[in-house]
Amino acid sequence: MNSPKINIKPFGVHSVLIEWPNEVSEIILEKILHFERFLTKEVYTNKEWELVPSYNSLLIINRTKQIDFQKLSSDIHDWYRQLKESPKPARYLWRLPVSYDSEFGLDLEEVANQLHKTKEEIIALHTGATYTVFGIGFLPGFMYLGGIDAELELPRKAVPRAKVIKGAVGIAGKQAGIYPQESPGGWNIIGNCAIPIFDASKENPCFVSVGDKIEFYKISRAEHNLRKIEAEVGIYKPEKINIDA
Repeated sequence: MNSPKINIKPFGVHSVLIEWPNEVSEIILEKILHFERFLTKEVYTNKEWELVPSYNSLLIINRTKQIDFQKLSSDIHDWYRQLKESPKPARYLWRLPVSYDSEFGLDLEEVANQLHKTKEEIIALHTGATYTVFGIGFLPGFMYLGGIDAELELPRKAVPRAKVIKGAVGIAGKQAGIYPQESPGGWNIIGNCAIPIFDASKENPCFVSVGDKIEFYKISRAEHNLRKIEAEVGIYKPEKINIDA
């Protein structure tokens, strides 16, 4: 199989960054995840190593000792050249409920005006797309979702908010996302998801993985309150579909 070229550079003394072509591509993302699986299974089998995949990169971190960059860079190129097909882990489509009520959709009307659409048209475009999880960060559990409808593309806000509430659903550029906790933020906020995306008390704090898919569906303000209560007491489970079955 032909593999996209990679570039490797130091990222401090405890990590290296592997970069693929700078484009939003599910083909490249699949190659990154494939290489991550190989390294996790065959090379970095102990807990001193951490691998963080994203849009077009894979960050390799060793938190216990400094990395010999020249040796590791040579090894990575060798491993990448030898990479072969392997079974893929299950990927999932998660359907997440969003209330676009005016209390939550702080920028919904402004977004509609900027894009010369009605609020209902904005909601329809947002819920009509299937998004790919290309990365998780800058906050724990913050999903960078590619696949937004081109008609919804618009820049971040010129002046970020000092406070964006937990669950806020935003759009910016070619991306959509959910704020997993209260935070400053500059995305255009159009709704709120009642389901916690990140819970540090759980063994798997973020139930979504890079490579998964996301769909949003509209719920009322009253249903949002109900789903939030159900999630808090642990009886609500987001809809999950195995897309590789």
